[in-house]
Amino acid sequence: MSRIQYSVQTDPETTSKAIGHELHISPRHSREICRAIKGMRTGHAKKYLDNVVALKQAVPFKRHNDSMGHRKGPMAAGRYPQKAAKEFIKILINAQANAEYKGIEPEDMKIAHVATKKGRVIRGYRARARGSSSPKNTETVNIEMILEEVQ
Repeated sequence: MSRIQYSVQTDPETTSKAIGHELHISPRHSREICRAIKGMRTGHAKKYLDNVVALKQAVPFKRHNDSMGHRKGPMAAGRYPQKAAKEFIKILINAQANAEYKGIEPEDMKIAHVATKKGRVIRGYRARARGSSSPKNTETVNIEMILEEVQ
């Protein structure tokens, strides 16, 4: 496995980073969650993701919303990507722990950068009739998150 680099360079004194490698979640869901939580404070983002997991608050889908139902609140199409939200919570907690290790107060930080990248595809197959097979591949996602101290 090759080392994945962060896509932006930041000041190590005021920022904290975390990355999730080859997570078995949907790339579409992870993209929409990234768009929704970017710029949020860490406490607010964690509460938002907990509400998504508890099916109390939907994530607005802007790009991948064909034939998708409307949800409550100031949004049109939306869904509750629980599996992806759980992974984002883990990465957020990891970034907060890294900030605490550096001596920065994690509650005084905001999500300055969050991005998702395509990971490797795990090849698989499903047996079919008469000795043939069909591909059954698993897509993976790499997520990077950078927290920045708010003055």
